[in-house]
Amino acid sequence: MACKNNLVVKQIIDLYDQLSKLESLKPSKNVDTLFGQLVSTCLPTDTNIDVTKMSEEVKDMRSNLIKLCGEAEGYLEQHFSTILGSLQEDENPLDHLHIFPYYDNYLKLSKIEFDLLSQHTSHVPTKIAFVGSGPMPLTSIVLAKFHLPNTTFHNFDIDSHANTLASSLVSRDPDLSNRMIFHTTDVLNANEGLDQYDVVFLAALVGMDKEAKVKAIEHLEKHMAPGAVLMLRSAHALRAFLYPIVDSSDLKGFQLLTIYHPTDDVVNSVVIARKLGGSITAGVNGTRGCMFMPCNCSKVHAIMNNRCKKKMMIEEFSAIE
Repeated sequence: MACKNNLVVKQIIDLYDQLSKLESLKPSKNVDTLFGQLVSTCLPTDTNIDVTKMSEEVKDMRSNLIKLCGEAEGYLEQHFSTILGSLQEDENPLDHLHIFPYYDNYLKLSKIEFDLLSQHTSHVPTKIAFVGSGPMPLTSIVLAKFHLPNTTFHNFDIDSHANTLASSLVSRDPDLSNRMIFHTTDVLNANEGLDQYDVVFLAALVGMDKEAKVKAIEHLEKHMAPGAVLMLRSAHALRAFLYPIVDSSDLKGFQLLTIYHPTDDVVNSVVIARKLGGSITAGVNGTRGCMFMPCNCSKVHAIMNNRCKKKMMIEEFSAIE
């Protein structure tokens, strides 16, 4: 296994070398091919690789590779958000989201996150914050359209141009245009108001190194309401060459509930935690919320997960409420 793992790491290093030499990471045939190969190489989960225990040289390469992936992902979302936003005025861009290459992946990931949220939340969230929403806020859009039809989504991004593109995507939709709000700010500058959200999502690429990630989590812990839920995206095994890892030790002030590691083509792991000091039967304002009744497809999904343990890895963490 060690020899095989070393070979895979060498393949990743080779792809990194090729990507780092490109003049631009904007969408093109060459860029798309290389990143497609990189993702395919990093998808296997049946390895004993722990990226945190590799040589300093490999760790440095991984850190640089995550930054390249983040830059390329930003360009990709910007490219397709611009295309969708430039459709004729009588067309709803949200009807054409399938043209985005990873749309199906977002559908699966958002379904996983909704199911996990429904397992650990006793009321339907009225307000959700997504930190690092980007030019294509697909998680907010998918959750709003298919899972949480009465929830308002507040999307935070440091890039005003990203928010302009994202706002354009939903502006022609009669429903989401009223339930999607965009804020241009650095999350570290967002102090007042974070305690008004039932759930806060932290995007995978907000804090692309350990220090920045922990700083963002600490800020959220300081300003979120007791009992509110924090949803984070992490990475496991070889997938940690694509995205940062969130460890349980990073979540000081939170009760860690679940770490979910997909083993299919969904790349990100999902971490769900609750801000200490609250009750699972109360909303963020202390009032009792209505019971969170997930749709039937969520129940089926949960049952299938229990029957097909080989298709996912999940860790549950229990604590006294």
